Amino acid sequence: MQTSFQPFFVLFISLLLTACGQAEEPAVKVEREVTLTSAPSDIQDNLEEWSILLANGHRQKDISDFQHQDYFYTAGEHADWVVYKAPNGGVTSPNSHNTRTELGQKQRWTPESGGRLTGTLKVMHVSTSGDARIAAAFSVVVGQIHGDDGHENEPLKIFYKKFPGQTKGSVFWNYEINTAGGDNSGRWDYSTPVWGYDMSLVGTDSAAYPPEPLEGIELGEEFSYEVNVYKGLMHLTFKSEGHPTRTFAKSLVNSDYTTAADRPEQITILYEGLGRDGLERPEAYDGENQYFKQGAYNQTNGRAPETNKVWSTGANTYGGDLAKQYANGAYTEVWFRESSLGEGVPVEE
Repeated sequence: MQTSFQPFFVLFISLLLTACGQAEEPAVKVEREVTLTSAPSDIQDNLEEWSILLANGHRQKDISDFQHQDYFYTAGEHADWVVYKAPNGGVTSPNSHNTRTELGQKQRWTPESGGRLTGTLKVMHVSTSGDARIAAAFSVVVGQIHGDDGHENEPLKIFYKKFPGQTKGSVFWNYEINTAGGDNSGRWDYSTPVWGYDMSLVGTDSAAYPPEPLEGIELGEEFSYEVNVYKGLMHLTFKSEGHPTRTFAKSLVNSDYTTAADRPEQITILYEGLGRDGLERPEAYDGENQYFKQGAYNQTNGRAPETNKVWSTGANTYGGDLAKQYANGAYTEVWFRESSLGEGVPVEE
């Protein structure tokens, strides 16, 4: 279903969040009021620079005054947050097995010409079902750089992940190598922690979770990121009140992974048996068009874990029934308060 701005329409959603098979996650009934009296473009004034893909497969190029009561709307006491929501099972893009309600930048840029993206957000929910042995389970991507040339790989994905029954989750970022040659099957993601763990820490059994991260971020806890690409160098800054600010730098034009000796141990362990042992071309993403993405890219899906121990999370999807997924915790939900797009800027040393 697709809607546009509807004044004074109020949708009451009663969500029953259950553990979906996870015994240690108690059922919690949440009464949530969603007021559709303003559109996301009333809050975020740069939406003309974006298109959006909803979790039902609908792509909207012009999102001024656009909203959808199931996936993309405003919320909060003053309707001052933009909500992105995506179930575990829905319509996916051609090259993904995961649903998303996510903005896609219209403009393209190269690492040398650069670009800048910021976001201030809070993750309100991640799937409560999935297999703890699978690295992508219980997680959502809230910001990306995506390639538009070559293999169309992703030099950046910013994740939030929280295991069921725990209060705090982890924020981490992944760099996907831009594989050399025409065969992209050997690609892999290297994961770096911001607060909490990186992606590679998984459970010992399908419902056995690692210890809760001491420095983690809670659901509903606000944090922000800045992605600043300037003259081929990607600078990342993460901030959250009560947590140390974290900064990172990564070249997008000179690879760190051109030989087998460069391949991190994390990759050898995490991707064992999957044939994901490729190397990156020396120039990495140099000369290739890129664009930013932002929103809720649900990393939890219903694929059998045996098919891919990194990305097939084995979560509940209820046959794609949206109401059942929302009622039983089989979805992700992310709220953004602020967002900006612009040109890359010099970074003071």
